[in-house]
Amino acid sequence: MKKLIFIFVLMCMFSCGDYIDKPKNLIPKDQMAEILADLSINDQATFMYPNSNLEAGTRYVLKMHNVKSNDFVESFKYYVIKEKMNGIAEDAQKIVLEKDPKADKYVKDKKSKAGTLQTPVLSR
Repeated sequence: MKKLIFIFVLMCMFSCGDYIDKPKNLIPKDQMAEILADLSINDQATFMYPNSNLEAGTRYVLKMHNVKSNDFVESFKYYVIKEKMNGIAEDAQKIVLEKDPKADKYVKDKKSKAGTLQTPVLSR
């Protein structure tokens, strides 16, 4: 019985703590949104130019924002665990739409078509 109480107390102590410490070089939310927007644009460029190097583009985006890759990864993990990434991703989407107004129409068209999915016709 004492072991069971001890285990229960330990579980309560560890469940109340933070899962992750705040990184030393935490990237601010607004800068994180800008980086994510630029990374998504870089990702789309690889679809247009399939032989391009995604890694080089990613390094360029991080260098353009004066951010080290470790700082980006640690900040990304922190925001995901703290459940703040949805807001940052929405801000990044707004930034992408500001940079390319035609993308807004494309996104709306895709969303409207996704709502009316048609079942494929199977023929033999």
